[in-house]
Amino acid sequence: MIPQWIKKLDEIISNWCVAHSHNIADLRWYARLRVPKPMFGYMDGAADSEVTLARNQADFARYDLLPRYLINVQNIDTSTTVMGEKIDFPIVCAPTGMSRLFNNDGELAVCAAAAEAGTVYSLSTMSTHSIEEVASHTTGVKWFQLYPFKDRALVSELIERARTAGYKGLCLTIDVPVAGNRERDLRTGMAIPPKLTLSSWFSFFLHPLWSIKYLLSDEFQLANVIHKAPVSGDSATTLVGYLNEQFDPTISWEDAAEMLKLWDGPFALKGICCVEDAIKAADLGATAVILSNHGGRQLDHSISPITLLPEVVSAVGDRVEIIVDGGIRRGTDVIKALALGATACMVGRPYLFGLGAGGKKGVAKALSILRNEFSRDMALSGCRSVEEINLGLIRENR
Repeated sequence: MIPQWIKKLDEIISNWCVAHSHNIADLRWYARLRVPKPMFGYMDGAADSEVTLARNQADFARYDLLPRYLINVQNIDTSTTVMGEKIDFPIVCAPTGMSRLFNNDGELAVCAAAAEAGTVYSLSTMSTHSIEEVASHTTGVKWFQLYPFKDRALVSELIERARTAGYKGLCLTIDVPVAGNRERDLRTGMAIPPKLTLSSWFSFFLHPLWSIKYLLSDEFQLANVIHKAPVSGDSATTLVGYLNEQFDPTISWEDAAEMLKLWDGPFALKGICCVEDAIKAADLGATAVILSNHGGRQLDHSISPITLLPEVVSAVGDRVEIIVDGGIRRGTDVIKALALGATACMVGRPYLFGLGAGGKKGVAKALSILRNEFSRDMALSGCRSVEEINLGLIRENR
């Protein structure tokens, strides 16, 4: 049981961090101050030299906006529809694993903030609150993200549990046949469950609120798979070790087709990094493709989603919805993606920075920042609705 004075002190600090955050970069700064180094490194880091991580953001600068003026923009409608669900603005909360590492409320804080913001929350297979617990926490629209475990019975079970719990869409992540080389995690001593090691003890010491709350809370577990693929509290392992032990490197397009058939509902393939796979996903009957390189956390030097987007739109834009996941930090990023043909965008790190900085209020602030920027930038671009954002609004710079 966490003492009330700890909760109150944490609330005061969280409120201050949220109040003084004016953009996503501010939330990242405060998350870095509030979360121990191993956990922040897991949130913020990527594979190898982290080239892809940097490109995901930088490649948005390849495009200039061509605003239109002398248009009445007093009323701006940011709403849209994605995978059959109307949302208040075209930003979906991406699935992110083990959110309790950043704040004790973890996925419950994120799903509540997403519901209040009027958008979709995608729950990760690797969550620290279960499918059922998250489903009962809010009435907001939720998707379930599925990893291909070697235990195919577990995969079928997860799909059935998500359907029974009322999740509206299934996202199959296809870009983790093996775990990426995340060197920040190696340097900081990141393990699951978190353990006090020679490389991490000083960081835990410098973050007493996080450490006390973690120690006085329930044991860390991956709630959806604890009965078949638990993490051991007695012998911590690296995340890479766990993923390579549990995930199936033999998964094929035939397996994806079986999962789509088993789900029998809105279905997205997440991790598309080439036109060939986008075409295969469309041929499969997917509702959406999610252009994503896993936030740069898998194969370094892979193409950024915004760079790939025009090619995928040209190939399959009339057959599937296209969601861009990676590098979104500003409202103008969302406008550029939609102008190039995306249906919506996904964000992971932005709301995790908010979670680390201020719990549920921090997540709400992250979503509010992005929505307000998007609405303002629509007005400044002369767009009164999402439907008016089109290719004429954008040009690749020279």
